[in-house]
Amino acid sequence: MSVTPAVMRRIMRELGELQTNPPEGIRVVNNEDNMLDVTGIIKGPDGTPYAGGYFRVKFKFTEEFPAAPPKCWFATKIFHPNVGPTGEICVNTLKKDWKSTYGIGHILLTVKCLLIYPNPESALDEEAGRLLLEAYDSYFDRAKLVTSVHATPRLPPPEFKTPSTSEPCASTSSKPVSKGSSTIPATITNIKTISSGPLQVSANTISTSISIETSSSAESLPSPAPLGTSDSNVAPSPAAPIAVVKPVKRAAPANSAGARKKALKRL
Repeated sequence: MSVTPAVMRRIMRELGELQTNPPEGIRVVNNEDNMLDVTGIIKGPDGTPYAGGYFRVKFKFTEEFPAAPPKCWFATKIFHPNVGPTGEICVNTLKKDWKSTYGIGHILLTVKCLLIYPNPESALDEEAGRLLLEAYDSYFDRAKLVTSVHATPRLPPPEFKTPSTSEPCASTSSKPVSKGSSTIPATITNIKTISSGPLQVSANTISTSISIETSSSAESLPSPAPLGTSDSNVAPSPAAPIAVVKPVKRAAPANSAGARKKALKRL
């Protein structure tokens, strides 16, 4: 089905944005030979019976788009009240609530929300809707079984190797544990070696002030002149008592000699 050049440009722009900055749990792929052959991939939300599954949603654009919504259906088998036996989706966004400003991303986000909050009042699968209302545990187990059989691959789809806008925060919080070359773990280990082993301070380049403070007490005597000036600035108290004590010790022998002379004169 052909569309106008303006609609084609809009679809290509939306696909580019979704592939560059994909929403969390949503990816899109398209056929290079046919730009209108678009498939969305939704990762099953955590806490639902669809967790761990990857569900493909097909798009078919008509000449009426964007005044009318595209046709969408699940290409992956799913047990859900609002999904019919052939994959058709019952959601108001694709019907009376459609707006021309909506696009591919908005549709996929709506369908993802439908996996979290199914609506049994407009059920296309009557059995799923009945179990959801009357026996939720049975509905959960049935949906989870269908997901494990039809929607859970051995490896995630390659499209999910591209992180979404919210995924780098989780990845950065977990990767530093395994990466020894990261800056934060390296800083922590260097600080530990400074505090525990003063003899290894010369190899550190993180903070020269820390290395001087830890080594001044153990290496103040053999330090050269430049290091001695820094030691005097850091801890001036050890040098002052030495200068005061020496004059007292030198004056003591002079007083004792005078006393002996006086004693001899008296004799």
